[in-house]
Amino acid sequence: MTPSECIELCLKCAAACNACAAACLHEQNIADLRYCISLDIRCAEVCTVTAKLLNYPGEDATTMAKLCSNMCIACAEECEKHAIHGMQHCADCAAACRACSNACEEIAHAISPQKNRV
Repeated sequence: MTPSECIELCLKCAAACNACAAACLHEQNIADLRYCISLDIRCAEVCTVTAKLLNYPGEDATTMAKLCSNMCIACAEECEKHAIHGMQHCADCAAACRACSNACEEIAHAISPQKNRV
């Protein structure tokens, strides 16, 4: 995994999260989707910032990549709850979040400063 590949997955995840949030706003049971929408919005922001910071590898990028991985897992888990009820936008978002989480976890380990490695 290269930083540029991770950046691409972060940006794809941000787009999927934004699309999911927008689609959720048009669902009939919007009250049941509030947490999903909130996570989508926050995950998109974290992914976007992570993509920017990955251009400058270092401790900040490592920390952000770890945060991004965790946020993506939370968003994926929430979206998967709705995907099983036929919400394709949630299924798409969950898949993008899982891919981004894996990439961020991998890149965080790869760019971690030498002093933090055992």
